[in-house]
Amino acid sequence: MPQRARPEILFPLFAPVTALKGVGSRIGAHLERLAGAQIVDLLWQLPGGIIDRRYSPVLSDLEPGRVATLELTVAKHHPPPVANRRIPYRIDCFDGTGEITLVFFHGRSDYLTSVLPEGEVRLISGTSELYDGKLQMTHPDIIAKPAERDTVMRVQPVYPLTEGLSQNVLGKAIAGALERLPALPEWLDPALAGERAWPDWKDAVLAAHTPNEAEDLEPVSASRMRLAYDELLASQLAIMLIRSHVRRQPGLPVASDGHLREQVLGALPFALTGSQRTAIDDIVSDLGSDHRMLRLLQGDVGSGKTVVALMAMLTAVEAGRQAALMAPTEILAQQHYATIAPLAEAANVPCVLLTGRDKGKARDAILEKLADGTVPLVVGTHALFQGDIAFHDLAVAVVDEQHRFGVHQRLLLADKGSAVDVLLMTATPIPRTLMLAAYGDLDESQLREKPAGRKPVKTSTASVDRLEDAISGVRRQLDAGGKVFWVCPLVEESETEDVAAATQRHSALQDRFGDKVGLVHGRMSGKQKDAVMSRFAGSEEPSLDILVATTVIEVGVDVPDATVMIVEHAERFGLAQLHQLRGRIGRGERDATCLLLYGHGIGKTARERLTVLRDTDDGFEIAEQDLRLRGAGDVLGTRQSGLPDFRLVDLAAHGELLAVARDDARLIIERDPGLESARGDALRTLLYLFERDATVRYARAG
Repeated sequence: MPQRARPEILFPLFAPVTALKGVGSRIGAHLERLAGAQIVDLLWQLPGGIIDRRYSPVLSDLEPGRVATLELTVAKHHPPPVANRRIPYRIDCFDGTGEITLVFFHGRSDYLTSVLPEGEVRLISGTSELYDGKLQMTHPDIIAKPAERDTVMRVQPVYPLTEGLSQNVLGKAIAGALERLPALPEWLDPALAGERAWPDWKDAVLAAHTPNEAEDLEPVSASRMRLAYDELLASQLAIMLIRSHVRRQPGLPVASDGHLREQVLGALPFALTGSQRTAIDDIVSDLGSDHRMLRLLQGDVGSGKTVVALMAMLTAVEAGRQAALMAPTEILAQQHYATIAPLAEAANVPCVLLTGRDKGKARDAILEKLADGTVPLVVGTHALFQGDIAFHDLAVAVVDEQHRFGVHQRLLLADKGSAVDVLLMTATPIPRTLMLAAYGDLDESQLREKPAGRKPVKTSTASVDRLEDAISGVRRQLDAGGKVFWVCPLVEESETEDVAAATQRHSALQDRFGDKVGLVHGRMSGKQKDAVMSRFAGSEEPSLDILVATTVIEVGVDVPDATVMIVEHAERFGLAQLHQLRGRIGRGERDATCLLLYGHGIGKTARERLTVLRDTDDGFEIAEQDLRLRGAGDVLGTRQSGLPDFRLVDLAAHGELLAVARDDARLIIERDPGLESARGDALRTLLYLFERDATVRYARAG
């Protein structure tokens, strides 16, 4: 089916902002930085406050300190002496009941005499004050002619600004954008719109930009709910169109008898948990079907995702095909390989590691074995989807910490074979609301239990004033043969934030403990980081006992001897991030302790976050609490997580609309997969309006 172009009715909204009257290249650049390059972007820039200019008393009744619109006669100008620019420009004005002085610092005489000519009446809007017992108004917000009363005496929306823009300039640009609003065909289900008493789209946009009361600014106001739902529906419909497209593509059933999996299970030093067994059953069922698998495996820290991934990969090998696991960093890839290789060896299955470090003949040898099929299992980094890598018959692709890869990178690996089944993995449990927003109803498996032998980590909180006590505790741990993570939030001293930098902490701890203290941070090269990590893990000499680090150690580092985690200024971290950090310890036989040190200025929400962490080690519960306490934007970091970049949706306020939009989108795809009906045509317009153009082509007839 040929792809349709953007509907003509939307052309006025997708013109550049410089097409608006009064917007040249300079103002256009500021508007683009604030909202975006197109006129439609200004529509999504909703006001965050209001100024009520309807209060219009005579001077004798004026309440100083309150915004007022006054009708005044200009009496006399008093420009400052040329020699002294520090004296303000003053203009005396009056009405029939009193007098007031308008004050302008650095006022230009030519401009002020033109807008406020002596003897003429003007509308002046701003905030007055008493100075030496007399009324004055410094730099009025608005100066207008009496004929403009209706446009001045109103509730004025107040918008978030960026450098180079004033409320006046931005307000005029948005007003110009609103003049271009077309009446679009209705895409909402009439029953839903009626039940919620929502206005139509054009009226909702106008109402959102012309609030009359503070309540109109609330995310639950009718106009904002309607616009948020539109954005959610566009997002969910786009996700469902892509998913239905993927599911329509035929898969290649992976027929296997389980003999390799049985051998590996026999070699495991522990029994699988119930949720591991369930996840494996679901994956094997997916692989055996004639649809392509696209499943997300969510596992809490240390829940045993790698073993589940290996079982998925062995299912492909049992069918005579190949499987690959891709991780975002060399450290993670090496760690997965360290777990997988000995287990694969127990089943006589060759397995290789391929990272960016592999060069020359060694790399060529690996590529040759992948291309001719003599190596069925490979673990690697993004090096796996480089152009010169060819597989003999890739059936299963596992992508770990998938939110660190762009969608196109995940697809590149899937394109290395025919109808490749994809298993996405994350160690950061995603709250249900965000899960729906990012993925719709993606097939999902959760690993909720900890494997046998994993001990709970004792977590406590203390003020940074207890730093010396913490250092004494470190010495006791080292004497007992343990190792210590010490996490700092910044690499360098910041002038604005009183935070102990990792470099300074490293130096201070070296003074106490000598050369047993290592340092890793994000500005080091991968090679440098790996070298320090290897020494800390004890695999290279001279070994390290204390690792001072920034959050680069958050995911995937496995050091069984590490028994202590100290996090300085823990209040600066998100809950899920702290939980990830804590998951680095307690992986061996010894008891483990996590100490969260907080600063003096800790707020109520931050204190609540630390309390949640102290009281539970359930990553799924922690993820939900993190969403409640911090909001969607901060939980995963929208760009990194693959979450849609919502402009009108506040998931905390509009979360219940998400499920409604999902059900609506599902019904639409079932009834009208090609979006051919009258409502389907309107929904195409909705997808284009929210720039989901690429997904429109996945709509099909029948």
